[in-house]
Amino acid sequence: MKNIKKIFYENLEKSNEIFFNEFSEGFDEFLKTGWYILGENVKQFELDFSSFNNSKYTIGVASGLDALHLSISSLNLEKGSEIIVPSNTYIATILAIINNGHIPVFVEPDILTYNIDPKKIENKISINTKAILIVHLYGKSCEMDSIKEIVKKHSLFLIEDCAQAHGAKFKGDTVGNFGDFGAFSFYPTKNLGALGDAGAITTNNLLNNEKIRRLRNYGSDVKYQNDVLGFNSRLDEIQAYFLKIKLRSLNLITDHKRKLAKIYFDNLSNEFIKPVLDDDYYDVFHIYNIRHENRDKIRENLLKNAIHTEIHYPVAPHKQKALKEFSNIINHDFLISEEIHNTTLSLPISFGTTEEEVFRVCESLNRI
Repeated sequence: MKNIKKIFYENLEKSNEIFFNEFSEGFDEFLKTGWYILGENVKQFELDFSSFNNSKYTIGVASGLDALHLSISSLNLEKGSEIIVPSNTYIATILAIINNGHIPVFVEPDILTYNIDPKKIENKISINTKAILIVHLYGKSCEMDSIKEIVKKHSLFLIEDCAQAHGAKFKGDTVGNFGDFGAFSFYPTKNLGALGDAGAITTNNLLNNEKIRRLRNYGSDVKYQNDVLGFNSRLDEIQAYFLKIKLRSLNLITDHKRKLAKIYFDNLSNEFIKPVLDDDYYDVFHIYNIRHENRDKIRENLLKNAIHTEIHYPVAPHKQKALKEFSNIINHDFLISEEIHNTTLSLPISFGTTEEEVFRVCESLNRI
């Protein structure tokens, strides 16, 4: 064991190594400006990300959760409104609904794509349904044709959780442009990761843009004039600088992850359930997950071979203790979600992961 080189699931030092010099130079410049909140770095990053994402507007906020929270808040829905959400998402998506005073209505995912199943949405729509909050999970876009039809038919708002899907596309269109808002996380492990918490909201509507800019800054457009009840959720200047640098290399990062994914596709045994591929989708592989009924034993054996993995996510949302008080709302079994949570395993696929390491992971998995 001592002689085996460890393969990390994520090594942020290694992933960020090529940016170190620019980061250091930028920090010195940042200190000398004396302007540390909502300055030129935030403005420039917002413009750069809009250009990258083919969106009219980008508003930098403090985190991915805040991006979701502010998007919902800006809709001014009546308290207790129902918002449809996938049953297998990370809890942040659900917290944004509950903390705005609304009710999450869970819809099961497609067992093949892990994204919300459009065929199951309409059965959950009621007179109280006001919005759909979809999640482009693992770096794959949802199937947007059907979802857009449902949104139009029922006059619903649409929010996209793009936390894991920077640059992902459906039929050539980039996520974050299909709905009223696209909510992005730049948590350090994301394909575009900051060196701390950070997030952004994209929109193609001028009024939405103005609402979010006001909400993120205490409800203010003009200093000391507060028009609405807002929040303090501003993207830090220094994080905006780091993100601005890394954004220039995001296509390189995505290409690297897609190459690693191809190695998994080509070399992993079909004993494992691998992600599905489809020409309509451009996947960015924030996560490369496989599924197997003996997931826990497999993970344990990989660790014995110095290969570290993750589980996204080990506990289904409706099983979380934090949501126990909402059991009268979330009162169904979600068998597909539970099957995914019980069998999924995320393999190393970071910008710091090498092709040689992925071949080793494949060899170890196949041997196991």
